[in-house]
Amino acid sequence: MARWREARRGDKAFALACCAVLAAYNNVLGVHPWHNRRYVRVNLCATGTALAAAAASGLTPADLGLGRGRWLPGRPAGRLAAGVAAGWLLIAVVPATRPLLGDKRITSLDARSVAYQALIRIPVGTALWEEVAFRGVLQAALRRVMPKATAIAVTSCLFGVWHIRPTLQALRANGLAGTRGRTVAGVTAAVATTTAGGVLFSWLRERSGSLIAPILLHVATNSGGLITTLAVGAADPAARQGLPEGRRIGASRPPGRPIATSTSGGRSRAV
Repeated sequence: MARWREARRGDKAFALACCAVLAAYNNVLGVHPWHNRRYVRVNLCATGTALAAAAASGLTPADLGLGRGRWLPGRPAGRLAAGVAAGWLLIAVVPATRPLLGDKRITSLDARSVAYQALIRIPVGTALWEEVAFRGVLQAALRRVMPKATAIAVTSCLFGVWHIRPTLQALRANGLAGTRGRTVAGVTAAVATTTAGGVLFSWLRERSGSLIAPILLHVATNSGGLITTLAVGAADPAARQGLPEGRRIGASRPPGRPIATSTSGGRSRAV
């Protein structure tokens, strides 16, 4: 609390504004169909706006993990990304965990849509934007007004809150919402998982000194989940049971439509 009291009023106001905007952005803006249709473009604009606001508040590229000499992710990020890939493979080959990959919105994608999601929508529209917003701007803004551990905790909790609306959409799309109790349990689990993932991303940002490191891990987590889920669905006919004609593997589907994949280790994440 001493650091908060000693911080400049403008720095405190900027940190609070960042918290408010990010708590609302994905849960309010994301409900509008036009946001899903223009997902990458809207989030790219949001990324630029966040960076401009950070610069206006006095944060430097080094504060954001984008300074000179900080464009390489480092060994910890590479090792974690490899670990994530191994984790997805393990989930896919173990029968008891394979049902975790049964997202109907992924198993209906064709090759063109998968390429768009894995190479453009996830890396640019999701990972870049979320890492700039949370581990870049928000974490740097909070570190000016509170201790590092507290800044990481607040950043990670808001990252969990960010996933409430996408989790609700994923539960409803897969017929898992059911009763109110089941919905609350599902959302709570997803928020807890993404909060824990946020801690890992924030730690990696601090450990490497680079924002590129959590971006790489974020892409590996989300795109890896997408590809693994699709591969399991293609190999296991049971994963496609109950899908109406036109929604099965290889069915035509325009690219850019929202799907669900995992973030920070969770599986109920719209990207």
